[in-house]
Amino acid sequence: MAANADEAREARMTLAALSEPGDTITGTLLARLGAIETVQLITSGDRLPNGVDPAEGELWRRRLAPRLNPGQADRIRGDMERTGMRLLTPEDVEWPGELQQLGVGAPIALWLRGDPGLLSAGLPGKVTVVGARAATAYGEYVSTELASALASQGRVILSGGAYGIDGSVHRAATATSPGSTIAVLAGGLDRLYPTGHEQLFERIEQSGGLLLTELPPGSIPTRWRFLQRNRILAALSGATVVVEAGHRSGSLNVASQAHALGRPVGAVPGPVTSAASSGCHRLIHEGIASLVTDAQDVTDLLDSTAGFSGDRTFVHAPSRNAARTGPGLVL
Repeated sequence: MAANADEAREARMTLAALSEPGDTITGTLLARLGAIETVQLITSGDRLPNGVDPAEGELWRRRLAPRLNPGQADRIRGDMERTGMRLLTPEDVEWPGELQQLGVGAPIALWLRGDPGLLSAGLPGKVTVVGARAATAYGEYVSTELASALASQGRVILSGGAYGIDGSVHRAATATSPGSTIAVLAGGLDRLYPTGHEQLFERIEQSGGLLLTELPPGSIPTRWRFLQRNRILAALSGATVVVEAGHRSGSLNVASQAHALGRPVGAVPGPVTSAASSGCHRLIHEGIASLVTDAQDVTDLLDSTAGFSGDRTFVHAPSRNAARTGPGLVL
């Protein structure tokens, strides 16, 4: 049994290296056949199970097969040991069950640096706070105040590690309550991005926080990976708050993912003349987000998830080869 479990773990590492995040064909095969059989299907030529379109299945094979490297799992393990990463799979007790709500679009595996215990907080104990990279002084002030107040309550603050609002959130949470923030990244944890936040990421990890990604060591961020990272931010938290966002800000995509999961969304209003807040105003105007002016408003959103059962399944976006939408709100 132990050997089989190790083989399945290695197969998940391999699939995570071969597939793009959110690949629904890989996810469907994983759910039906398991990791070992899914890897074998890439090159075996065996018929794909019912429910997988044959044409899409063959495209999946042609896309993944050239990337298959017999030494891939060994390389990943070596990089993990060198950089102090830990691997989580759905079979591990620390695996966050909230991710299963993503259905066949759930991550294949997670790589961590820091304290995995932060993932065990219930939904009311975790909140995602995101916003524009090109943040204004107003946005950075509000995000700092919100993150500090929520961290002082013992909440775990998640964000994406980017410049602007994300960075303000991580810094404020770490300064207020070390070990209170999770950075969910869109690349491998041995190639931290953005590079200008390397010291911030080190501070998060060393102070008891957590760095998390679904991508194996060596992976670089791409636009698609940033968008797919957003579903993890939305799924892990009881609520998502957008502090500042332009009309087409990527943070609106996080709000869209959270709304699709049935999680409450909040948005901070800004001056009506500010293009940096137009996305937040749209979320509020369309009834997708509640208006947030202080930490108590966020606490009210989180407390409303106390009885959340997590039985609403996310309708995942098309596979990587399908036509893609922009980062604006798509419901």
